[in-house]
Amino acid sequence: MLWFLKPLDFLVVVIPEEHPLAKYDKFPMHELSNSPFMLLEKGEKSEISEFFVQHQIAPRVHFTTWDDYAIMSMVENGLGISILPELILQRTPYKIVKKELEDPAFRNIGIAMRQQKSLSLASRKFLEYLPYRKKE
Repeated sequence: MLWFLKPLDFLVVVIPEEHPLAKYDKFPMHELSNSPFMLLEKGEKSEISEFFVQHQIAPRVHFTTWDDYAIMSMVENGLGISILPELILQRTPYKIVKKELEDPAFRNIGIAMRQQKSLSLASRKFLEYLPYRKKE
């Protein structure tokens, strides 16, 4: 059985506060290829890489890591831009700006389990809580 925690965790562009496009409402797709890019990828092809393939975008990847905090720090220091899941960016202390993409992208987050009746009490309570966390 698969339960989705948050069917839509939007992917957003993160840029330094002083970036020329910081005042735009949405980040133009064609601009993703015009700055050094920090790629969040954890060993296999990520949602972000798939997004680039789907939209035929060739970013200038200068750094690839699985550490989203390293990416936020590099973006804050003006070393480039990136795309990160919106959930990662909640309550971040970094001085970065997040921008929606012109063509929205998202990832699905889910829980896989064999049978709900075999879950621990804590897991069952967590699943009961999920409907209250849905973003309106």
